[in-house]
Amino acid sequence: QVHIVASGGGLVQPGGSLRLSCKISGINFRLHPMDWYRQAPGNEREWVASITSGSSTNYTDSVKDRFTISRDNIWNTVFLHMNSLKPEDTATYYCHTTRQGYHYWGQGTQVTVSP
Repeated sequence: QVHIVASGGGLVQPGGSLRLSCKISGINFRLHPMDWYRQAPGNEREWVASITSGSSTNYTDSVKDRFTISRDNIWNTVFLHMNSLKPEDTATYYCHTTRQGYHYWGQGTQVTVSP
């Protein structure tokens, strides 16, 4: 059974930083690409960043040069380092992966950027 537990969200002022973590069990973590998505109230869930099993990364334009996705294959954890946060980054952030055609989501962690 796949379990995904996200943590690290919180309230931060504009310009601040946060690091989100997502620990995954139940899969051979090192073989799977991982993604972060986010969903703001009233909006659809949107893709934020991806990291392949070989640690190649990709980002949506709005977070490039501010966010960094990384992974630790020893601890089966994927991170999202967020710098220069803006109010429009406020959302619930979700970790995601797929296995054998199935999609797996974490429970989400709330990020609020406000003065």
